[in-house]
Amino acid sequence: MNMDVDLKLETKISRRELRVLLLHEFRFGRKATQATRNICSMMGKDVFSVCTAQHWFHRFKNGNFEVDDLPHTGRSSEVDIDRLKQLIEEDPRLTRRCLAEQLGCSHTTVETHLADLGKTCKYGVWIPHELSPHQL
Repeated sequence: MNMDVDLKLETKISRRELRVLLLHEFRFGRKATQATRNICSMMGKDVFSVCTAQHWFHRFKNGNFEVDDLPHTGRSSEVDIDRLKQLIEEDPRLTRRCLAEQLGCSHTTVETHLADLGKTCKYGVWIPHELSPHQL
Protein backbone atom coordinates (compact mmCIF):
# COMPACT_ATOMS: atom_id res chain seq x y z
CA MET A 1 0.00 0.00 0.00
CA ASN A 2 1.49 3.34 -1.11
CA MET A 3 1.23 6.00 1.59
CA ASP A 4 3.08 8.80 -0.27
CA VAL A 5 1.44 12.15 0.22
CA ASP A 6 2.12 15.29 -1.77
CA LEU A 7 2.68 17.92 0.90
CA LYS A 8 2.16 21.14 -1.05
CA LEU A 9 1.45 24.13 1.11
CA GLU A 10 -1.56 25.96 -0.26
CA THR A 11 -1.23 28.90 2.08
CA LYS A 12 -0.50 32.48 1.18
CA ILE A 13 3.16 33.29 1.72
CA SER A 14 4.67 36.76 1.82
CA ARG A 15 7.53 37.95 -0.35
CA ARG A 16 9.66 38.27 2.75
CA GLU A 17 9.01 34.65 3.72
CA LEU A 18 9.94 33.52 0.19
CA ARG A 19 13.17 35.49 0.41
CA VAL A 20 13.97 33.86 3.75
CA LEU A 21 13.49 30.47 2.09
CA LEU A 22 15.82 31.56 -0.73
CA LEU A 23 18.41 32.71 1.80
CA HIS A 24 18.12 29.33 3.53
CA GLU A 25 18.72 27.55 0.20
CA PHE A 26 21.65 29.89 -0.54
CA ARG A 27 23.27 29.14 2.82
CA PHE A 28 22.98 25.42 2.09
CA GLY A 29 25.09 26.04 -1.02
CA ARG A 30 22.39 25.37 -3.57
CA LYS A 31 22.20 27.08 -6.96
CA ALA A 32 19.32 29.45 -7.76
CA THR A 33 17.76 26.94 -10.17
CA GLN A 34 17.75 24.16 -7.57
CA ALA A 35 16.43 26.53 -4.89
CA THR A 36 13.58 27.53 -7.22
CA ARG A 37 12.71 23.87 -7.84
CA ASN A 38 12.80 23.06 -4.13
CA ILE A 39 10.67 26.00 -3.03
CA CYS A 40 8.20 25.79 -5.93
CA SER A 41 7.71 22.06 -5.38
CA MET A 42 6.70 22.85 -1.82
CA MET A 43 4.84 26.16 -2.27
CA GLY A 44 3.40 25.92 -5.80
CA LYS A 45 4.93 26.08 -9.26
CA ASP A 46 4.33 29.77 -9.90
CA VAL A 47 5.53 31.20 -6.59
CA PHE A 48 8.50 32.90 -8.31
CA SER A 49 10.79 32.44 -11.28
CA VAL A 50 14.39 31.28 -11.59
CA CYS A 51 15.23 34.84 -12.67
CA THR A 52 13.91 36.17 -9.35
CA ALA A 53 15.93 33.58 -7.43
CA GLN A 54 19.05 34.52 -9.41
CA HIS A 55 18.51 38.18 -8.55
CA TRP A 56 18.33 37.40 -4.84
CA PHE A 57 21.27 34.96 -4.97
CA HIS A 58 23.33 37.71 -6.61
CA ARG A 59 22.48 40.03 -3.70
CA PHE A 60 23.34 37.32 -1.17
CA LYS A 61 26.70 36.64 -2.90
CA ASN A 62 27.50 40.35 -2.60
CA GLY A 63 26.91 40.21 1.15
CA ASN A 64 23.45 41.79 1.16
CA PHE A 65 21.30 39.47 3.27
CA GLU A 66 18.45 41.97 3.81
CA VAL A 67 15.18 40.25 2.85
CA ASP A 68 12.79 43.08 3.74
CA ASP A 69 11.42 45.46 1.12
CA LEU A 70 13.32 48.71 1.07
CA PRO A 71 11.42 51.99 0.92
CA HIS A 72 10.87 53.07 -2.66
CA THR A 73 11.75 56.47 -3.96
CA GLY A 74 9.84 58.40 -6.57
CA ARG A 75 6.18 59.08 -6.94
CA SER A 76 3.55 57.21 -5.01
CA SER A 77 1.41 54.62 -6.74
CA GLU A 78 -1.40 55.32 -4.27
CA VAL A 79 -4.14 57.69 -5.30
CA ASP A 80 -7.06 59.22 -3.46
CA ILE A 81 -9.79 57.71 -5.67
CA ASP A 82 -12.46 60.08 -4.38
CA ARG A 83 -10.25 63.06 -5.25
CA LEU A 84 -9.60 61.59 -8.72
CA LYS A 85 -13.35 61.19 -9.29
CA GLN A 86 -13.95 64.74 -8.09
CA LEU A 87 -11.30 66.16 -10.43
CA ILE A 88 -12.68 64.45 -13.54
CA GLU A 89 -16.25 65.42 -12.61
CA GLU A 90 -15.19 69.06 -12.21
CA ASP A 91 -13.21 69.08 -15.47
CA PRO A 92 -13.45 65.97 -17.67
CA ARG A 93 -10.92 67.51 -20.10
CA LEU A 94 -7.98 67.25 -17.68
CA THR A 95 -5.11 65.19 -19.07
CA ARG A 96 -3.56 62.24 -17.25
CA ARG A 97 -0.42 64.30 -16.64
CA CYS A 98 -2.41 67.21 -15.21
CA LEU A 99 -4.34 64.84 -12.95
CA ALA A 100 -1.06 63.22 -11.88
CA GLU A 101 0.39 66.61 -10.95
CA GLN A 102 -2.63 67.46 -8.82
CA LEU A 103 -2.66 64.04 -7.14
CA GLY A 104 1.11 63.75 -6.66
CA CYS A 105 1.55 60.48 -8.54
CA SER A 106 2.66 59.30 -11.98
CA HIS A 107 0.50 59.61 -15.08
CA THR A 108 0.60 55.81 -15.49
CA THR A 109 -0.85 55.43 -11.99
CA VAL A 110 -3.66 57.82 -12.93
CA GLU A 111 -4.24 55.85 -16.13
CA THR A 112 -4.49 52.59 -14.19
CA HIS A 113 -6.97 54.01 -11.69
CA LEU A 114 -9.07 55.62 -14.43
CA ALA A 115 -9.27 52.25 -16.17
CA ASP A 116 -10.27 50.65 -12.85
CA LEU A 117 -13.03 53.26 -12.60
CA GLY A 118 -14.18 52.30 -16.10
CA LYS A 119 -13.16 55.65 -17.62
CA THR A 120 -11.70 56.14 -21.07
CA CYS A 121 -10.66 59.29 -22.90
CA LYS A 122 -12.72 60.03 -26.03
CA TYR A 123 -12.32 63.31 -27.87
CA GLY A 124 -10.33 64.70 -24.94
CA VAL A 125 -13.03 63.98 -22.35
CA TRP A 126 -13.09 61.26 -19.67
CA ILE A 127 -16.27 59.22 -20.12
CA PRO A 128 -17.54 55.87 -18.84
CA HIS A 129 -15.90 53.08 -20.83
CA GLU A 130 -19.23 51.42 -21.49
CA LEU A 131 -22.04 53.53 -22.83
CA SER A 132 -25.37 53.47 -21.06
CA PRO A 133 -28.50 52.56 -23.09
CA HIS A 134 -29.57 56.20 -23.45
CA GLN A 135 -26.14 57.08 -24.90
CA LEU A 136 -26.52 54.54 -27.72
